[in-house]
Amino acid sequence: MEEYRRIADRVEAAVRDGRLRPGDRLPPQRVFARRHGIANSTAIRVYGELARRGLVVGEVGRGTFVRAAPPPSGPALVEATGAAPVDLQLNYPFVDGQPELMARALAALARPGVLTGTLARPAAADGTPEARDAAVSVLARPGWAPDPGSVLFAGSGRRAVAAALSALVPPGGRLGVEELTYPPLKALAERLGIRLVPLALDAEGVRPGALAEAHRAAPLAAVYLQPTLHNPLAATAGEERRAALAALLRRFDLTAVEDVTWAFLDPSAPAPLAAHAAERVVLVDGLSKRLAPAPTVGYLVAPGRLRAALAEALRAGAWTADGFALAAATRWAGDGTVAETVAAKRADAAARHALVLRRLAGHTFRTSPYAYFCWWELPAPWRAETFTAAAAARAGVSVTPGSAFATGPGAAPRAVRVGLASPPHAVLDDALARLAALAASGPR
Repeated sequence: MEEYRRIADRVEAAVRDGRLRPGDRLPPQRVFARRHGIANSTAIRVYGELARRGLVVGEVGRGTFVRAAPPPSGPALVEATGAAPVDLQLNYPFVDGQPELMARALAALARPGVLTGTLARPAAADGTPEARDAAVSVLARPGWAPDPGSVLFAGSGRRAVAAALSALVPPGGRLGVEELTYPPLKALAERLGIRLVPLALDAEGVRPGALAEAHRAAPLAAVYLQPTLHNPLAATAGEERRAALAALLRRFDLTAVEDVTWAFLDPSAPAPLAAHAAERVVLVDGLSKRLAPAPTVGYLVAPGRLRAALAEALRAGAWTADGFALAAATRWAGDGTVAETVAAKRADAAARHALVLRRLAGHTFRTSPYAYFCWWELPAPWRAETFTAAAAARAGVSVTPGSAFATGPGAAPRAVRVGLASPPHAVLDDALARLAALAASGPR
C-alpha cells in the first residue's frame, strides 16, 4: 500500500474512534508533513484521499476540518433532547389523501393476470403512445409542451440524469455544473469517470459569464443545470437569463441537461430552458417528488439528434422504467392523481415556508414559497460540519452540511440545507425551533 494511503488510514481511524471529532481542524499540510516526517507532496495526497473518503472538508481561507459523523442512535437522541429524532435530510413530500388517490390506479393493475404480462417486464425506452401522451400532460408548462415523440422513460429521475450524462460525456470528459448542486450528481459523475467543473452562481443560478469562461479554459462536453427551484438554493432563473444561457449553448455547440425535478411546485416559473433551445437541451424530470419514490418513473425530453443515443444509454445502463411503474404513471396522469397531488403539495410547501419565516426570523437564509428546502447561512462562529453534528447530538435533528452540495475543492460554505418536506407540520415547527435555539447558543 502506498504511504499516503497508510497515513490516511490512521487519520480515518482517529475519526472513527473519536480522537478527531466533527469540526476539528487539521493542521496546515506543511505542518502535517513535518509531524509525520513526509514530503509536502505526500501530505497533499493524504488530504486529498481524506476528502475523497468524505472524512474532511476544506473551507477557503480557514483550513481543513473533520466532517460531521453519522447521527447518534435514536435512543441517545431521545434522551438528549426529550423528543424523537427528526430527519430534515430526507426530502420526499407526502400529503393527506395521497395514498387513496394513488391506490385507485394501482388497484386496477394489481391483478394476477395483469402482473404476469408485459407489466412484469422492463418497458421499452420510448414506452407506449399512451404513456408518451400522459408524460406530455405531466411535463407541459405554460407556453411549452414537449413533442410526444421526444419523450423517453427511465426508472426514476436520477436514472434519467445518469443516462443523459452517460450519453453526453465520455469518461474523463468535463461537465459544467453549478458550484452548489444536487449531491447524487457528484456520485454519478464519479462512477462514470466524469470531471465536474464548478460554475459560479448568483441569485438566478449559473452566471452566463462563468459558463463561457469555463468552456474557453478547456472545452466542456456538456452542462448540468437546475434553472427552476435550484437545489439547494431555491433560485429560479428569469426569462432573460434563460435566453442568455440558450444563446451560449448554441454559440459553443454545447448540450445542457436541464433538471426540473422540483419545478412542478412553482406555477409562476418561466418556461424551461428547453423552450429556448430545444435542440440543445435534454430535459429530465420524474414522479418521485410529485407522488412517491416508488413505484415511479423518470422522463427525458430528447432532441431528435440525441434520441437514439439516449435510448441506447437507458438500455445499456439498465435504467429503463419497469412495465408496472410505467402503467401506473400513465394512469395517475390520466385520472387526475398527479394534478390533484401537485396542487396539494404547492399549498403544503407554502405552509411549511411560513414556518421557516417565523422560526428562522433574523437569520440569513434562502428559500422560496414554492420550495421544500431552505439554505441557511449559519451565524459565526458556527461551521457547517460542527453545526450538523451538534444538531444531531444536542437538538435531535439531522440536516445536510453545505459541503454535500459543493462541487469544487475548498468551496465548502458555512451553511446547511434544511429539508422541509418529510415531517408533519407540528414536528417540523418544533425541529426548526430547536435548530434556531442551537444556532443562538453557539458551539460548545
